[in-house]
Amino acid sequence: MESRLTTVFVPGLLCDDKIWAHQAQELGDIVAPVIADLTKDNSIAGMADRLAAGMPETFVIIALSMGGYVAFELLRTMPRRIAAVALIDTSASPDTSKKAAERRAGIASLNSGRFSGVTNRLLPRLIHNRHVDGPVGVEVKAMAQRVGGEAYIRQQSAILERSDFRSLLPEICVPTLVAVGAQDLVTPPKEAQKIHASIAQARFHVFEDCGHLPPLEAATETTSVLRAWLTDDVLPSKR
Repeated sequence: MESRLTTVFVPGLLCDDKIWAHQAQELGDIVAPVIADLTKDNSIAGMADRLAAGMPETFVIIALSMGGYVAFELLRTMPRRIAAVALIDTSASPDTSKKAAERRAGIASLNSGRFSGVTNRLLPRLIHNRHVDGPVGVEVKAMAQRVGGEAYIRQQSAILERSDFRSLLPEICVPTLVAVGAQDLVTPPKEAQKIHASIAQARFHVFEDCGHLPPLEAATETTSVLRAWLTDDVLPSKR
């Protein structure tokens, strides 16, 4: 019996393994799931190197938000090792000057005060309004507290210094899924549409009534979309 293809689920900013728990468990019958830890490095390159060091020669990447930047870095530096990639609620473009200033302000405020994690004020920017007062909102705040302030500074610093990956997109030739929440305010659907338009034969999916975190907000749908993509586009190529 052929061994299952290693599939790395890559979290976003202030997310830990809980963000991908449903998908890793439910897809374990067709792939060998691993959930990456992006809390230890202060550069996207460092995150990518640490992730790849523990992987077999080829593997699949399923990445959310900041995890997408790591996926792009892996595709740029070691494309032959990447068997397929799913890019969920991410962007290939660098930050606008406004967004970069917001990140620097967040780092500065933490350096001069206590880490507040994901506040009630920030939560509606991350998830759809229907989830703000429910268990998804509770989990988003809990994840941020578990990740903590020191890792937050490392992650924001890494994001600020990341590469512009737009020129890489036409070179991606592995099976690709691009997906986004319809109400994502952090990386709006237009960013996903740009990625999709630049990668030949990529699949595209929109999660309705969903913000920036589909693996939590639409856990069952996310798993279903990934299963269809893996079964139809990725696993046949390994037979």
